[in-house]
Amino acid sequence: MIAFEDLTPGRVFELGSVTVDRDEMIAFARRFDPQPFHLDEEAGQASVFGGLAASGWFTAGLWMRLYIDELVSKADGLGSPGGDEIAWPAPVFAGDHLFASMEIVAARRSSSKPWMGLVTLRAWMRRGAADSDDVVYRARFTGMFGSREHPRP
Repeated sequence: MIAFEDLTPGRVFELGSVTVDRDEMIAFARRFDPQPFHLDEEAGQASVFGGLAASGWFTAGLWMRLYIDELVSKADGLGSPGGDEIAWPAPVFAGDHLFASMEIVAARRSSSKPWMGLVTLRAWMRRGAADSDDVVYRARFTGMFGSREHPRP
């Protein structure tokens, strides 16, 4: 089990990849972000995106699923109090193959709860290849993780 002590600054995790499914992308947009360029091919073509584009929140959800599957499900994860950055620097389209990664930026033990560590994470997704410069999602947030050295009361 991954614990706070394993999440040291500078450590990078490759979280895997996903191919964007058009039907899932549109279903998400219908429910949560029904802007025309997320729902209709013609509206997407006429938009700044030049095609039917995924909602940024859908892209964030794809990253989150890989993060849960590849790290949190193997860790003593305790949730998150939030973050201070989220960006979608490039649009995502159906059929895109996206690679998710994260880096530990900082880690500190909670002063009031020594059994918990607060870990600042930088998240990103790239299109095409894990080492591509084509970043489509970027975020920075804090994750809370249990400590191996100081078990919960």
